Amino acid sequence: MNLRINQLDLPPEYTPEQLLKAAAKALHCAPTALSELKTIRRSIDARGRSPRMMVAVTVAFSGKLAAEVRNVTEVTETPAPTLPVGVPGSRARPIIVGAGPAGLMAALGLAEAGLKPILVERGEATAPRAQRVAAFWKRGDFEAESNVLYGEGGAGLFSDGKLTSRSKDRPRVRRFLEALVSCGASPDILIDAEPHLGSDVLEALVPALRERIQLLGGEVRFGVRLDRIEIEDGALRGVVLSGAAVETDCCVLATGHSARDVYTMLVEQGIPVEPKPFAVGLRMEIPQHRIDRAQWGGTFPGLGSANFRLTRREEGQARRCYTFCMCPGGLVISCASSPAELTTNGMSLSKRDLPFGNAAFLVPVLPEDFPAGVHPELAGMAFQREMEAAAFVAGGSDYGLPAQRLIEFLEGTTPSDLPATRSCTRALPAALHELLPAFVTETLRHAMPRMLREMRGVLLEEALVYASETRSSSPLRVLRGEDGQSTGLRGLYPCGEGAGYAGGIVSSGIDGLRISEAVVTNRTASATT
Repeated sequence: MNLRINQLDLPPEYTPEQLLKAAAKALHCAPTALSELKTIRRSIDARGRSPRMMVAVTVAFSGKLAAEVRNVTEVTETPAPTLPVGVPGSRARPIIVGAGPAGLMAALGLAEAGLKPILVERGEATAPRAQRVAAFWKRGDFEAESNVLYGEGGAGLFSDGKLTSRSKDRPRVRRFLEALVSCGASPDILIDAEPHLGSDVLEALVPALRERIQLLGGEVRFGVRLDRIEIEDGALRGVVLSGAAVETDCCVLATGHSARDVYTMLVEQGIPVEPKPFAVGLRMEIPQHRIDRAQWGGTFPGLGSANFRLTRREEGQARRCYTFCMCPGGLVISCASSPAELTTNGMSLSKRDLPFGNAAFLVPVLPEDFPAGVHPELAGMAFQREMEAAAFVAGGSDYGLPAQRLIEFLEGTTPSDLPATRSCTRALPAALHELLPAFVTETLRHAMPRMLREMRGVLLEEALVYASETRSSSPLRVLRGEDGQSTGLRGLYPCGEGAGYAGGIVSSGIDGLRISEAVVTNRTASATT
């Protein structure tokens, strides 16, 4: 019988012996009666606060209970779907466009099935890309085809590497995390309630994942852009990659939320696309020690840096507001994928030990907020571009970020100097309300101070806000059916965050796995009919 003991309270730096004793106590047995305890979940329990911070641990073991015991349950794990090897059907190799989490996992799934996929990415491989991005942050050197948003690893390569997910598809989440562990990630990500990697770790993991795809017969090409898709009788017959025609009947479109030229091309070629809601706002930076005290009552070296998640419901004219992509002990960074357009994001390294934490404060925007006179499917992109062009100018027209003290933004006063100590040194003071739609400014001014009241000890006067956060998710969706294929083109598989089916590293990765399964299922069905 597979049994699980829930909520064992242990000190942050507990030993295996302490874990064994706690499990034995919960079961009313001697520690010697237990063996092969397996930790399956670990989370911080801050309810007791200082001085007694605890870690809640859930363990699994095999055995029988003489009587019912509190907090012990029987569990059955469902394995992730496995793909057959040697799938019959077309000889044409699948093409996967985009080497972010969705594209990488789709490529891995298809390579494991023996389909020898070709993965193409417009940007550079991780190592040269990281060097180019460092020059961008230091001097504003911008490269349109390889940057913070384009390249191996996708936009998530330069983020916190957060692996939290609300997905109920636990088998595929597990498969995704196990793939990362096999490429060098810490096994802790399999048990932590809020796992993360850090950008420095991602820079090592992603090339290892690429090598695994190649060892399985896949091919990876960098500096290759999708120009066009070739259509015949409602089916995909090929793609044009950087001017060269490639014959295929299967293309996985995993291009991320910033590939605006690709989505424009799809609309022009009649592929069904619809606008969808997303969110925009500002990124706030707060001293990390204030966050630690607000969340935990103090700083605890064994726990690292605290994070937070805040929400505010709609009130009057103020829309709903929520935090997104909180980066403890991290940096605020500038991002760009088009000349003279600028957005912002957050990033943490694996130690999360820098002096500031940051998070986006976002306000939902709806298709009816998008500008009129623009093709409806692309109006959300136009909405983003208007904000990003204004931010570029306000930041000095050299990809520095416009920023303002939070208290000045809230009060509508003229921006003064910026704090000497901040995470983003290439920033200029600016009136951020001039860069945002009025309804976004009004909502943020209403919601931000009320949300921060939940963080006792965080001072409005110490917070800094940067503009503008515009790429939290895709403003459109490339429609697909239950078989994973575009509703208007057989053989085209929209996938991941850019296509409107995911919202982060994990959800993108499992959508890539799901699409790889759809490709195999459809090819197998075609071969048997």
